[in-house]
Amino acid sequence: MLKIIGQLILQFSGWKVIDNTPNGVNSHHRAVIIAAPHTSNWDYIFCMATIYSVKLQIRYLAKASLFKFPLGILMRALGGIPVNREKKNNLVEEMAQLLKTSTQPIQLIVPAEGTRSYTSEWKSGFYHIALKAEVPIILGFLDYKKKEAGFLDVFYPTGNYEADLDSIQAYYLNITPKYPALFSLKDKK
Repeated sequence: MLKIIGQLILQFSGWKVIDNTPNGVNSHHRAVIIAAPHTSNWDYIFCMATIYSVKLQIRYLAKASLFKFPLGILMRALGGIPVNREKKNNLVEEMAQLLKTSTQPIQLIVPAEGTRSYTSEWKSGFYHIALKAEVPIILGFLDYKKKEAGFLDVFYPTGNYEADLDSIQAYYLNITPKYPALFSLKDKK
């Protein structure tokens, strides 16, 4: 049912799904998917429609304030994990363990920027989760200019965060977010 809903949302909005990952995104049973760019509330709608249209088994991170009643019921049912951004926690370790120990296919969606607002640097949590869990990073994207959503490639972290981040961000140089002024890439500065 969710697959049909996702496909209908994309179809009626004029969006199409692009999957440039080797062997298709579904072949990666455990992975971190970065959601980028993230500049609008519409990103959630198109991201989830894309995810459900390709039938991924996902969990995703979102700010804790979104999990208040009644919206929280839906957020959790759709795979949401609340994140309190105000206090330190063991989120990276917990999410790495979730990926490592799951007996079912699971892809964890993490917004690379960590916010819809402009930020000069991407958060590193998605990278460290993938590194600790020993899983690939799938480069999810939304391109509002082309009306395309999907997966650019699969990236395997090497442990050299700065070099890897440069490589990852290079994929996003020609991606147009809903609000371009809110999207930060090192090479665009």
